[in-house]
Amino acid sequence: MRVLGIETTCDETAAAIVELNADGGGTILSNEVLSQIAQHAAFGGVVPEIAARAHVEAIDGLIDVALAKAGLELADLDGIAAAAGPGLIGGVLVGLTTAKALALVTRKPLMAVNHLEAHALTARLTDNVPFPYLLLLMSGGHTQLLAVRGVGDYVRLGTTVDDAIGEAFDKTAKMLGLGYPGGPSVEREAWRGDATRFALPRPMTGRPNPDFSLSGLKTAVRLEAERIKPLTPTDVADLCASFQAAVVDVIIDRTRAGLRAFRQVADRPTALVAAGGVASNGAIRRALTRFAGETGVKLVIPAPELCTDNGAMVAWAGIERLGLGLTDDLLVAARPRWPLDTQAEPSLNGKA
Repeated sequence: MRVLGIETTCDETAAAIVELNADGGGTILSNEVLSQIAQHAAFGGVVPEIAARAHVEAIDGLIDVALAKAGLELADLDGIAAAAGPGLIGGVLVGLTTAKALALVTRKPLMAVNHLEAHALTARLTDNVPFPYLLLLMSGGHTQLLAVRGVGDYVRLGTTVDDAIGEAFDKTAKMLGLGYPGGPSVEREAWRGDATRFALPRPMTGRPNPDFSLSGLKTAVRLEAERIKPLTPTDVADLCASFQAAVVDVIIDRTRAGLRAFRQVADRPTALVAAGGVASNGAIRRALTRFAGETGVKLVIPAPELCTDNGAMVAWAGIERLGLGLTDDLLVAARPRWPLDTQAEPSLNGKA
């Protein structure tokens, strides 16, 4: 089974082809990603109209490249998958409409994939992780702990009540005058900073419910920055290091609570899986590795290029859904909001 995956939910235009292996895992035949960082850098964040226009200009050529690198024609595919949300609706419409057109012309099955489900299932592409497992999903718009019990079967254990982790990184970077995107900028500064210089809070730690809160931590960074301004390069590095250390501590504490909550909705998890763009952060990956060693849980974190938005994860989610007969017709709608756990109460920040 070979599926084309299209991803256009934010500021990466992506197309990939993934093949299902006999052992149940997958092989990535091509995975093309075109970043829009340069177009948005001057604005300090993603501008939806610019993003949608860039997707329109790039998507056809990127699909051609993905097919060529895989050595395939459209006729060789078994299905077309596209992220149909959640995300910036203009961009989502570009990818989904392209997938609909290709499915119509080739008469191939269409899979409208939840972008978050694509992140959630990536560990099955890379490591063939069996259900059920605990997912720590961290990105610019989402921070959640979920029990992944099967394709389409998710229980949200915890979420953020305000900022997502990636959002907190981006806002901290902007506050300190660092470049866009903020997460990598903060991580680079933190490498040379003193993480013990500023006593920043660890919100929500110790609470039994595995929710997150990052707004207070972000505010604490702002207050410290205002207290010692004008900031020197050393001050900026130390603030970044202290902020990142606090985030790491929060993640580990909240994940520990998530493991306890997991046992109320499923059997013992087969693994702890981290996904989403923030899972590319080296300090977070190292801390999760230590945590897994201490608790005895298997840790699976896909390679950084598969944690950030990409077409391979969408193609794989399409394979999983196609294998179960979960296809969509051409009337399927793009969705700016699309929670994985449809039974959960809406989060306070409106993003989960």
